[in-house]
Amino acid sequence: MDKVDKISGRLIPVSRNDVDTDQIIPARYLTSVSREGFAEGLFADLKKNDPEFSFNQEKFQGAKIMVAGVNFGCGSSREHAVWAIKGAGIEAVIAKSFADIFFSNSAKNGLLLIEADEKLVDQLLEAAQSGKEEAQISLEEQKFSSAAGENVAFDYDPFRKHCLLNGLDDLDYILSQQDSVKSFEEKRSANLFYDTTKANN
Repeated sequence: MDKVDKISGRLIPVSRNDVDTDQIIPARYLTSVSREGFAEGLFADLKKNDPEFSFNQEKFQGAKIMVAGVNFGCGSSREHAVWAIKGAGIEAVIAKSFADIFFSNSAKNGLLLIEADEKLVDQLLEAAQSGKEEAQISLEEQKFSSAAGENVAFDYDPFRKHCLLNGLDDLDYILSQQDSVKSFEEKRSANLFYDTTKANN
């Protein structure tokens, strides 16, 4: 997994609440266990049914930061939704709130999610309509800036922050602790041997 810290780029608005994972990527696109190739299905039905949907508009092409409403990522716990967003070049999502499982899946796959104040998100959604609004994010400092707000602080889980900054998924994190695990097991084995010897005497 790539390291995540500083993200800078244009905003793309998704001015909807309760966008579920089936809207993010419809089930018919879930034909592979690989993480690649899902960008094609990103918001496929929304793009088909709404010509004005932001992901249909040329002015938003190349945007790196999505702005969304309440309860983004609700519905079924399909990890493919995160893969589709990442595959489309989106590196972070700022929203009023996120579904818990989607938040967890995102953190494990290198997609930074930032929960922000409703008033500020509304300002970002409005400003993003121009296709020119940009933002800068620092996970290390836990702050983001745009024309709508300078150095806005956000909360983030310390463990997930450590993993993102160091490019570690859950397995990578466990492997990174091998020396500590080995040391613990050696001490535990030594204590067990000592206790057994003491008991026999």
